[in-house]
Amino acid sequence: MSYGKLEVLRGIDIDVMPSELVFVIGPSGSGKSTFLRCCNRLEEPATGEIIVDGTSITARGADLNAIRRRIGMVFQSFNLYPHLTAGGNVMLALRKVLGKPKAEARLIAEAALDRVGLADKIDNYPNQLSGGQQQRAAIARALALEPKIMLFDEPTSALDPELVGDVLNVMAELKKAGMTMVVVSHEMRFAKAAADRVIFMDGGVIVEQGAPADLFANPQHQRTRDFVRQVEH
Repeated sequence: MSYGKLEVLRGIDIDVMPSELVFVIGPSGSGKSTFLRCCNRLEEPATGEIIVDGTSITARGADLNAIRRRIGMVFQSFNLYPHLTAGGNVMLALRKVLGKPKAEARLIAEAALDRVGLADKIDNYPNQLSGGQQQRAAIARALALEPKIMLFDEPTSALDPELVGDVLNVMAELKKAGMTMVVVSHEMRFAKAAADRVIFMDGGVIVEQGAPADLFANPQHQRTRDFVRQVEH
């Protein structure tokens, strides 16, 4: 994947297993977010192939709307529509993309918001919610479409520190429920506690990957050692 002559991703080769939580770490500019955005074709890789659940999503004529229903994405900024309630934000794709009747969409939205601990906020507007609640509403919006995979791009970096835990708790519950997840984040304690595998990226390549206990306690590459030392102090 390149921006002009700048090669952002080079030779990325990775398999993610069903129900696996893969954590992607690395310095700013290492290609983490671009890699994640390629996984649902928000960015277009120049070469290579992305296969989801047996289907090539980079094939010519691939149905992007169908693909993105199977791949939920949560961003650093919550991207909620300010003129819609939490429930309205969750219902929007259910109505517009899936064509659900309003009453059915509301029931699904209620269940999705309940799953992230926001059942009582369904009629609140984003400006009536804390940052952590807005991010949980954004997660509910993605979950309502019943994706096979969830991608998280720095989901807690815009939050005040005391609100981070609520979002991480929701992600931990998703993990327990068997959701396949790829997470780009600097929350190293969460990576150690919840991830099945940690990938360290730098300079557009995967430098090293392994179980959290191995990668954090005994990194094999000097670049990984330097990064881990910096983030843990």
